[in-house]
Amino acid sequence: MVENPKEFLLELFNTAVKAAHPAQVLANYLPPDRSGRAIVIGAGKAAASMAKALEEHWEGPLSGLVVTRYEHGLECEHIEVLEAAHPVPDDAGREVAERIMDLVSHLQAGDTVFCLLSGGGSSLLSLPAEGISLSDKQQVNRALLRSGATISEMNCVRKHLSAIKGGRLAKACWPARLHTFAISDVPGDDPSVIASGPTVADPTTSANAIAILRKYQIKAPQSVLDWLNNPASETVKPNDPVLENTQFTLIATPQHALEAAAALVRRRGLTPMVLSDSIEGESREVAKVHGALAIYARHYDQPVTTPCVIISGGETSVTVKGNGRGGRNAEFLLSLANTLKGEPGIYALAADTDGIDGSETNAGCWLTPETWNRAEHLGINAEGCLEDNDGFGFFDALDQLIVTGPTRTNVNDFRAILIL
Repeated sequence: MVENPKEFLLELFNTAVKAAHPAQVLANYLPPDRSGRAIVIGAGKAAASMAKALEEHWEGPLSGLVVTRYEHGLECEHIEVLEAAHPVPDDAGREVAERIMDLVSHLQAGDTVFCLLSGGGSSLLSLPAEGISLSDKQQVNRALLRSGATISEMNCVRKHLSAIKGGRLAKACWPARLHTFAISDVPGDDPSVIASGPTVADPTTSANAIAILRKYQIKAPQSVLDWLNNPASETVKPNDPVLENTQFTLIATPQHALEAAAALVRRRGLTPMVLSDSIEGESREVAKVHGALAIYARHYDQPVTTPCVIISGGETSVTVKGNGRGGRNAEFLLSLANTLKGEPGIYALAADTDGIDGSETNAGCWLTPETWNRAEHLGINAEGCLEDNDGFGFFDALDQLIVTGPTRTNVNDFRAILIL
């Protein structure tokens, strides 16, 4: 059973992260013959740990270049690891993207390329399309991040403003053999959405991208609108011959992480209820549903018998209207606190498996039945903090932040609600 709810929730989170770490999973998906020469490219928050794992298990010569988020790097012996900005791209990411395109643009049919992709790759591998400046792309990216758009919608726009995403990297690699190993951080594990799909076909269109900008009332620079109305802005589509020599393999997904946590719950004698690995929507609204389920389970042993743990993953969104600090997990947990209002016997954790909640220094936060009363005693208004999008400030004041540092993997958000 559970003697220390906080420690148990942290153990669940760490178990989920470990289940998706490249050091644990990548070797299982490599081909039996590991003696050939290969060029390695890649991008994402897990790019450095993926490169390191590949070096440890590959027997043939390796060379190449990957890019990861600042402070997420690792020393590799043969593969160069560089760092760039996330979630808004910077010049470092643009320069790496240019180098990667140069690296693969003159390959032959007998060459082999390994591409290592994970969440965050869309920002880190940023090469604006013709006629679009990096500042134009940054402007659109910032607006999308504040709009409440889903990750699929954001990446649809990003793909069509890029010279490397939406299958264009695969086109540059042709006619070489290209094998992509990916860690999914997106609901549904769609390869065309992970890191904006640089090595796979893209079913979305430039018209879709324009519609998303209109939907969220994003005022894009004229250069962006001109490009999206240019037929050249279309991405690589299914059945394109440049994709004939490509393979795509998922090595870790959000579901893998949730299943590992659920197995630990069972071993401790509790009942797990895995809601979904692909929950989307406004963080505060998703939290209300989770809270209602938790209260119902505690009072009526439905839809799951207590003691239990409600587990979920996915990527919620935040429509930013206030001036506070906090990623989507802090927003989720603050809204959950508002819903539970100190309900006895319910504890919770919400954190990003990459170790960074949005752009803050914490992975997420934790919650106990005493959180609500402690906040009131300290004069902290939970509802006011929520309106200001200040989940970070709320939980920081209560010393209930979860700080892990970069985990060097990324299968998106992890939420666990313990009901005793």
